Amino acid sequence: MGVQIGEIVPSSEITLEQLSGKVIALDAMNMLHQFLSIIRQRDGELLMDSKGRVTSHLSGIFYRTANLLEMGVKPVYVFDGKPPPLKHLTLSRRTLGREEAEKEWKRALERGDLAEARKFAQRAGRVTEEMVEQTKQLLNYMGVPWVQAPCEGEAQAAYLAKRGDAWASASQDFDSLLFGTPILVRNLALTGRRKLPGKDFYVEVRPERVELREVLNSLNLTQEQLVDLGILVGTDFNEGVKGIGPKRALELIRKHGSLEKIVEQKLFEFEVDPLEVKRVFLKHEVTDNYRLSWGEPNPEKIKEFLCEEFDFSEQRVQSGIDKLVKGRSKGEQVSLERWFG
Repeated sequence: MGVQIGEIVPSSEITLEQLSGKVIALDAMNMLHQFLSIIRQRDGELLMDSKGRVTSHLSGIFYRTANLLEMGVKPVYVFDGKPPPLKHLTLSRRTLGREEAEKEWKRALERGDLAEARKFAQRAGRVTEEMVEQTKQLLNYMGVPWVQAPCEGEAQAAYLAKRGDAWASASQDFDSLLFGTPILVRNLALTGRRKLPGKDFYVEVRPERVELREVLNSLNLTQEQLVDLGILVGTDFNEGVKGIGPKRALELIRKHGSLEKIVEQKLFEFEVDPLEVKRVFLKHEVTDNYRLSWGEPNPEKIKEFLCEEFDFSEQRVQSGIDKLVKGRSKGEQVSLERWFG
C-alpha cells in the first residue's frame, strides 16, 4: 500500500511522449502486483496457460514495456532484495489479508456475484519467486536492463534517480519520495481506461509527475520532516498513529518540528520504534553494482518463451516485438539528435 499522502502532494499530468528519451527506474514488484490485480478474467481468475501456470505478470511486463519502448521511454526494472526486519510484520498482515480475500472471492463465485468476485480476487494476488525469475528472463530476451536491489527496490530506484542514472523512479507508492527520489512518475502500469473499485463507471488514468522539490516547497518541509510525516500516517514499515491522516500529520510536524520531539513528549504510542523506521528511509541499503544497457530484442527467444512455453498468441507477440524494434530504433535516433543537436 505504501504511505498514503496523495491528498497533500501536488502532482501534474505527464504524457508518454514527454517521457521519450528518458530513463525511468521502475519498482518491479509494484508493477507486478498491479498487473496481477488488473490483468484478470471477468470472474477474477488470473490469465493462465494450458498447464495452469499464471501468465498475467508476463502479459503485463511484455506488452506494457513494449508500449513504453515504442514511445521512446527507456525503462529499467528494479527488483526487491531481502526485506528489512521492520517489514516482516507488514508482510505477515498482507499475507493474512490475501488469504481472507481469496476466501471472499470463492464465496462470491458461489453466489454468482462476479463483480464482488473480481473485487476480492484483485486483493488476493501474490507475486512468487518463480514469477520474478520468469520476468527477469523475459526482460533479458527483450533487451531491457534490470537491477537487483540488496533490500527495497523502491529505495534502489530512488537511488538511481538521485545519482542521475535515471530521470525518475516509477511506482504507485509515495514511499519513493520518502526515499528521496527527485521525480516520481505514477500510473505507468495503469494508463488507460480503468474501472473504479466498487463502482460502475470508468475513468481515464494518465501518468502523473510528482517532483520532490515542489512537494517540500508546497508543504514547507525538509526531506527529513517529510519522512517524519509519512511515519505518522503509516508506511510499509509501521502502522500509522490511529486517527492521524496526512493533514493532521502535517500540522503536528509543523508544530513540533520533528518526529524526535513528538517521541520525546510521548504524545502517541507507536507499534514499532518510529526512529528506527526513520533510519530505514534515510539510510537504506542500496548498491552501485549495476550497469544499465538497452540491447537488441531477441525475437526468436521471446517467441520461444511466450508462445511455445506459455501459449501466448504468436500474432500478438509479434506485434509486441515490432514495437520493441521500433522503440530500439527510436531510442537510437533520440541519442543521435542529442549528440549532434
